[in-house]
This record gives sequence, structure tokens and C-alpha cells, in this order.
Amino acid sequence: MIRIFFLLLLPFWLHASTLYQTLSSNPARLNPLLATDTASSKISGYIFSGLLKYDENASVVGDLALDFERLDEKRVLFALRRGVKWHDGHPFGAWDVAFTFDFLHNPKVSTPFAHDFEAVEKIEIIDDHTLIVHYKKPYFKMLEIWMMGILPKHLLENDSSPLTSIFNTHPVGTGPYKMEKIELSKEIRLVANEAYYEGVPSIKELVFSIIPDPSTSFYLAQKGVLDLYGLDAMQLAKKVKPSFFETYQIVEESAKAYTYLGFNLAKPLFQESDIREAIAAAIDKKELVDILFFGHGTQCYGPFLPSTNAYNDAYAKPTYNPQKAKALLAKHGYSTSNPLRFEIATNSANPTRMAAAQILQNQLSRVGVEVSIRAVEWQAFLNTVVHPKAFDAILLGWSLSILPDAYALWHSDGMQSGGFNLVSFRDASVDALIEEAQSVVDREKFGALYREIFAKIVEANPYVFLYIPNDIVAVKRTISPIRPSIVGLEHNIIEWKKEE
Repeated sequence: MIRIFFLLLLPFWLHASTLYQTLSSNPARLNPLLATDTASSKISGYIFSGLLKYDENASVVGDLALDFERLDEKRVLFALRRGVKWHDGHPFGAWDVAFTFDFLHNPKVSTPFAHDFEAVEKIEIIDDHTLIVHYKKPYFKMLEIWMMGILPKHLLENDSSPLTSIFNTHPVGTGPYKMEKIELSKEIRLVANEAYYEGVPSIKELVFSIIPDPSTSFYLAQKGVLDLYGLDAMQLAKKVKPSFFETYQIVEESAKAYTYLGFNLAKPLFQESDIREAIAAAIDKKELVDILFFGHGTQCYGPFLPSTNAYNDAYAKPTYNPQKAKALLAKHGYSTSNPLRFEIATNSANPTRMAAAQILQNQLSRVGVEVSIRAVEWQAFLNTVVHPKAFDAILLGWSLSILPDAYALWHSDGMQSGGFNLVSFRDASVDALIEEAQSVVDREKFGALYREIFAKIVEANPYVFLYIPNDIVAVKRTISPIRPSIVGLEHNIIEWKKEE
């Protein structure tokens, strides 16, 4: 109660030069190479810069690198910006890039981002502002991996405990904002980097109140305290008052994540392609989107991000066809008197997925399929269901990226213990295409290969690709210019101005 009262006083302290947001949890580590949770990734994204970045059209452009050039299929030359300084005033240079690469291979560091750099053979420093990255072989992500935040050598080279370092809560970067204050479970305050190489941000402060309770955050948004707030579809459709839209504009785009129903292909039942096809035909994706998100989402038809050149838009989209489902089931002797039975396992802490499981249960019952639902707490779900593959079917989701990497999810190597090919999908032709694409640096050829991978995966039905929800963000009408983009709403945050 005291906490809410304190927050309600915020409107009296609001400043036109400050952007107010909330976080639902504390960041774990604000080192970009260790930032694997949402809060850490968000905050570190303001503080650190990579050599490269995406522009608002998703083209690769320079960031800390003023220029870059592919010398051949195994070498990239980076010409770094001159005069860039770390937030503590120390000069930035090629030595920091080499140190960042070495940090990934520090035996005291455990980070999933290291995998992306396995193709790098060495970094050759030509001078303080020029370096050449040598690859062991042609690598399709030879540019994109350098969007990773670069670390300051002078602060970390003698740090003996990188996972517990004070740097993880008091980071120093080269990005548009720098850490001013961090009070865990209370507030994080970032201030504009007055020496930022692309220009000083007009918004001088970013303030994040750490509020685990979503109803409190929603209350603050309704009161106009927050400048940016992520709404869910229920809030937008049923809970906000008309006056809310006088204060906020709604920016709505497809999320970069999808939810799927995955079949355990190691089970004899799901090795039958007719069974998988029948279940897919019995699922009404539109009904899922309408019920779960009040229409604020899209039906999902495959494993890669729509609107990218990996997405196979020419592939015939499967349709809801309960009569086809019944006919395919009948071929295998299933009927209302002899129903197909299986279990869907999912995470009990995700209310949307729980509701989705119940809708699927109802839809499949219409074609004579009896589904039971097993809901398990997240950590137990991973340890007792997902990793040991102790399920018939799972309801889960994956993120989507502008440049996809199908290897972890769809190559048969991912079937091994600890891998992410959770459904045991194995297709020699898909393996071959993924392996070929790994060494393709030409974007058009890469896209053509991935569109073929897309079609083969969808044809095989290892998943029923269900839906992509919309990201819905309420933005104060006093903030401009807002230019939504596939790379994210805040891609041009240094241009934002706030009027009161």
C-alpha cells in the first residue's frame, strides 16, 4: 500500500526530459554478453553499442564501426569511429573489440552467445581504429554477430570473477545512455550520454520503476504516469477507459515470437504423418487468435519471421478443415467411438498458454480426439518434461529473428540431450539445406535456401504453428517522432522529444 501511494506521487515529479517506464523484474547482469533475461537485455541495450546494427529497414549499417567491408567470404574489415569514448571518458578502440571476443572464450564465463562466434578464427588489429575479423569458413552471420555489445577492456581485463563482477550492476558502455542509479527492486535511472557519437539524446533521463505486479503497472498507465507501457490484448479490448486514448497512442505490431503445438516424433503415434496432418486440420487458428487476443494477433504458418526473405509466402497455407481431419483419422481406425487420445504438456505459469491448451482440447474434441492437459511449473516443466522429452505433445513458443538460424531447432544434431530440437525432427534434406546455408553470405541465396527449409518443415508437420500475438505499446501522445519498425519501436529513441 505504501509502495502504491509512493508511486501515485510520481505525477507531481514528472519531467518533460524524462521517460518513465516499468520493469517486472530486476536485471540479473547488465553485461551484454551475459544479459540473457528480458530486463537485463533491455537495460544493457541502452548502455552498450555493437560494431554494427540494423537500421529501421532492417539493413545492416555501422554503429561503432564507421565503415565495414567484406574483403572476401572469410574476412571482414571494420573501420572504427574515431573519438568515441566509454562513459568513464576512456577512449574506445580496436583493443576493446578483441577483448570482447576473448571474453566469450574465458573459461570462467558461461554464455549462450559464444556459439555465434565459433566460426571466428582470429581478430587482426591493424591499428587503433582498424581491424580484420578472420573466419574459419564462410559464415552467414559474419556481420550480424557484431551487433553484440562491445565491452571495455580497461575495466574488465583484470576482473577475476566476471559472473559476479560489480560491472554487472554498474556497467560502462558507449551507448546513448549511461547508468546513473540502480536500486534493485526499486528503480533504475539512466542519463543521456552527452558524448554519444550519433548525437545527444533529446530525452535526458530514462527511469524504470521495478514493479512485479502487472495490475500496479496498469494502474499507473491509466493514471498517465508512464510514458511507455506494454498492454495485453485483454487490457486494450476490455479494461482501458476512453480517456486513455486521449493520453496515449497505441502502437501495435506482430511480436517476434510464435506459439506452437509440437509432436514428439519419437512416439509411434506421431510418426504417422496422417495423424499429424489430421490434428493440424482440426485446429482453428483464427478462433485461437480471436479468443486469446481479441483479434490482436495473426495466425502462424511457419518457423521464420514474416516479411523477411526467409519466409515462404508462396507456400500454400494450411487451412482449418475438420472434415479432412475426420477422414484422415478414419483411415487409421479412429472415430468418436474409438477416439485418438494424447496429452498436451505446457507451462502452468503462462495463463495464455493454459487457455490455448483448453481451446485446443475443445477444438480437437469436435473431430473425436480426446486430449488431456498436463500443466507443470516452469522449472519442473523443463527438468521433467522438456529436456527428457517425456511428452506426447508440448505447447511452447520460440522467438523469431530477422536473420534466422534453423540449426538449433531443426537440424538433427539438436536432438541430442540438451539440444533444442525438442520434437526429434529428422530430415536429411533439411539437414543438408541448413548446413549449406551456414556458409552462404549472399543474402538472396540464403533467403532462397531458407524458403526451401520453411516449405519442407511445414510439409512435414512436426509442429502445428499456431499464432503470433501482437506487441501492443501505449505511447504518450506528447512523445515524437514515433516510427514503428521491424527492428523495434525504440530504434530512433535518440530523436524522441517529449512535450508537456
